[in-house]
Amino acid sequence: MEITAMRRLFDDVAQGRTTPDKALESLRYTPFMEVGCGVNLDTHRALRTGHGETVFGQGKDPEQMVRAVGGLAASGSPVLATRVNPEQADALRSTYPQGTYWARARLFSLGMELPVDEPWQRQGAVIVACAGAADLPVALEAFGTAAFLGLDTGLVSDVGVAGLHRLQPHMETLFRAKLLIVVAGMEGALPSVLAGLTGKPILAVPTSVGYGASFQGLAALMAMLNSCAPGIAVLNIDNGYGAACMAAKILAQFECAS
Repeated sequence: MEITAMRRLFDDVAQGRTTPDKALESLRYTPFMEVGCGVNLDTHRALRTGHGETVFGQGKDPEQMVRAVGGLAASGSPVLATRVNPEQADALRSTYPQGTYWARARLFSLGMELPVDEPWQRQGAVIVACAGAADLPVALEAFGTAAFLGLDTGLVSDVGVAGLHRLQPHMETLFRAKLLIVVAGMEGALPSVLAGLTGKPILAVPTSVGYGASFQGLAALMAMLNSCAPGIAVLNIDNGYGAACMAAKILAQFECAS
């Protein structure tokens, strides 16, 4: 049961529209949903963690995607799917034409719009800083997920160390942000630079972009882990989704403390 459904249930009890016994019976339902094709959905995740389940597209066939998205949507809450390929997207859009598919970010959302159209917002409490244009798919996954989670998010792209002066027009934006998600491939240097310049909490995301010795992102990952600038937490390679979720959890603590 999602938080919105739980609140409706409590409100029904408070207003006398249902009895406590009937509400208790509703809460006894198994906290997961079997939708077929080997897919079991965690319907109580939002109650435990604050965020509902996201559908991870990689490895799933189109029918599994349709069933998973539909099952989560039945709760009445918005649904996000990540790593959605074109074949999966065709099936989802055919079944849920009201949904939004963002091919560059490989995201599909139902019940909430994604910031698909350029120009993208460049200011916010969370700034996604992208080293190179080749890193944009991962950066946009982080940007789109953060927007889906309701975060005030901006994107600054193509400001990597090969032309570090490109950061100059964005320094005020970076200093005003509460948190930075920094996405970089190749040698993965940008998180270290921004940690030394701004003092902001940084979630560093290495990407698999680079020539052979980058080892599909391993070089960037190791560089970020070995940064001499403090205040950097490193996500897995290409994990823009995970960075956005972590940002949401951190900012939720800001709100609780204020």
